[in-house]
Amino acid sequence: MTNKDYYFTIAQKGQAEYKDRGSKFLAFAYPVAAVEEVKPMVDELKKEHPKASHYCFAYKIGLDGDQFRVNDDGEPSGTAGKPIFGTIESKQLTNVLIVVVRYFGGTLLGVPGLINAYKSAAVLVLQTIPVIQKAVEEKRSLHFDYTIINDVMIIVKQYNCNIIRQDLQLFCHMEIGVPRNRLTEVDFKLKDIRGVVIDE
Repeated sequence: MTNKDYYFTIAQKGQAEYKDRGSKFLAFAYPVAAVEEVKPMVDELKKEHPKASHYCFAYKIGLDGDQFRVNDDGEPSGTAGKPIFGTIESKQLTNVLIVVVRYFGGTLLGVPGLINAYKSAAVLVLQTIPVIQKAVEEKRSLHFDYTIINDVMIIVKQYNCNIIRQDLQLFCHMEIGVPRNRLTEVDFKLKDIRGVVIDE
């Protein structure tokens, strides 16, 4: 992706099913923002589907492409996680986890059959969910007196900043994500308010 001000991800979680020669492949897609979110989601599916034979997954997180993982969960190497990951890549998505839960149907599908099944399940689940474009955000920590909260909030709303954390007491702390393409303007406007301290 050449434009680093935006990235594409999925709007919500989704589910789809693919069948091949008796085997059932249930695909689940989730928007994720951090690696720590992945394991609980996979564990939850293992609880929901205790009789399944495999829980294969792939995820990609972040913008530089170095936070990703593929897992074949006992299927022949390269037949499950890789085709799932390939589907995420082909759609140019990030911050996405896809888990495919397989119920074995008694017939071996062979390597080409498995690759096709896991890829098809991943493609199907992504077709059920809207893809959204999100602004790449830079974090800013703001410290200010409660008396000027309205001035700060006007800028936060005007520039579609994302409030990550806030602690609004007599003295306020707020962590915001600022769309990268509006960063200069937001920094300038915030610095213009007397009494706002910004940590980058």
